Amino acid sequence: MSCDAAVPARLRGSANLALVGADVDVPLVTGGWRRYVNLDYAASAPCLSSVSEAVEALLPWYSSVHRGAGYKSQLATAAYEGAREAVHSFVGARHDDTVVFTRNTTDAINLVAAALPADASVFAYGAEHHANLLPWRRRRVSYLPVPDSPEHALASLELALATAGGDHLLVAVTGASNVTGEIWPYAEIAQVAHRYGARVLLDAAQLAPHRIIDMAAEDIDYLALSGHKLYAPFGAGALIGRPDWLAAGEPFLAGGGAVRYVGLDSVLWADLPDRQEAGSPNLVGAVTLGVACRTLQATDRDALVAAETELLEFATVRLAAIPGLEQYRMWSAEHPRIGVLPFNLGRLPYAQLAAVLSAEYGIGVRHGCFCAHPLMVALLGIDPDVDAGLYANLSKGDTVAMPGAVRLSMGLGTGRADIAALVEAVETVATDGPGWRYQSSADGADCWPDPDPRPRPSLPFELR
Repeated sequence: MSCDAAVPARLRGSANLALVGADVDVPLVTGGWRRYVNLDYAASAPCLSSVSEAVEALLPWYSSVHRGAGYKSQLATAAYEGAREAVHSFVGARHDDTVVFTRNTTDAINLVAAALPADASVFAYGAEHHANLLPWRRRRVSYLPVPDSPEHALASLELALATAGGDHLLVAVTGASNVTGEIWPYAEIAQVAHRYGARVLLDAAQLAPHRIIDMAAEDIDYLALSGHKLYAPFGAGALIGRPDWLAAGEPFLAGGGAVRYVGLDSVLWADLPDRQEAGSPNLVGAVTLGVACRTLQATDRDALVAAETELLEFATVRLAAIPGLEQYRMWSAEHPRIGVLPFNLGRLPYAQLAAVLSAEYGIGVRHGCFCAHPLMVALLGIDPDVDAGLYANLSKGDTVAMPGAVRLSMGLGTGRADIAALVEAVETVATDGPGWRYQSSADGADCWPDPDPRPRPSLPFELR
């Protein structure tokens, strides 16, 4: 299967959408090798070839960013700032929005949490990724219930904001669920928020690789994204948004590069974005994030959406026909989704199913609760008393069976043959069971083949 199998034919050649490692073969426990079927894009996407080529071109010129008079340093600084412009353009930011490079989405959201005015109140949904739940606990936060429809999401927010007081309000919401793939009505949420004087932070980690974002048109105040979700896995993310809160008070990280002048008992902080980028910046990460943004911008994104939607429909229908298989979603089947689909197969433990798909079929998926425990509790229909008991036992250090599911997620390299391979494998497991022996962790969250005869490749670094 060509690495651009999911790309419509009329797009091929318009941009370099090839992916590094798309044709890698992996060993099977049953013997032989098979092309790796990557259905785990939502966790970390592979590297675009254009991004890899940019790294090779950049490394001979690698040098310090800012404050360097040397030719290489000047070039490195120009590349770093060029990446900032690329990210700004990619998300359709307003002309005065700042772009702060971070490690990832989690880092970006924590930065906003640290920069909020002291009297700020935050509103977040229970369906959020942990990265958009936990940072707000250091502030005054209200968690809204997991909504059973987009309309419920809007209504519960309106009710919460109508009774909220204070001058500084923030609504934190995901663009697309990393668990179910459902696209949230974030533009409508922004409209509701702004009617009550609140700002909106959009967690775009999953949305950005799959949909066009226009912060200015959709009136999004802050947006966070990760390079490793966006085909640039070199340790950089970004926070884009209004500068005033980010420029007030002390920066999230204090250190070199974030200051204008330092005395033993005083400091003058630098202006944005330097103020929030203390320490030596991740030049390679920033540049590759910018290249990924420009590469995706150069494609027909609408055609990519159409191709992915067709693949998701194919997967949904084919998996639904397997006896004992249950799929999960928050809202109606017609609601728009990115290429993410969670499921379980009868009584077969989710971790074992994921292990079987990898060890016997060369298929990579994700399993567990996907860093979204409250949402998974709702999707799996776990009774509140059972949920409370689970927490109580874990807090005592007891080993308990952890709930979870298997998740397939698609990206640029996903083709129809990849989905067909997954469906065929799950059908075989549903009918015949695993073909190898497996051992599970005490809590059931992990599983591995026992024995595991698969050889590892020879690589120029240590493997544990």
